[in-house]
Amino acid sequence: MIFEKIAGMIAEHFGTDIETIKEDTTFESLGIDSLDTVEMVMQLEEDLGIEIELEEKLGTVGELAIFIEAKMNKA
Repeated sequence: MIFEKIAGMIAEHFGTDIETIKEDTTFESLGIDSLDTVEMVMQLEEDLGIEIELEEKLGTVGELAIFIEAKMNKA
């Protein structure tokens, strides 16, 4: 669920074909920099009603999805 939401958000904001976004797709390969990642996380916080603090650099879409799911399970 979270992965699909993130992939949809990336596709919408960055004009990427959602079919090309896989769990091992790196943000770098999509042309998404750290500022874009922060903005995306802020939007996810708003959409999901949770607080997400990135304690580490996440390199792939799948890593971000797993991180957020873990945060949601703790809440």
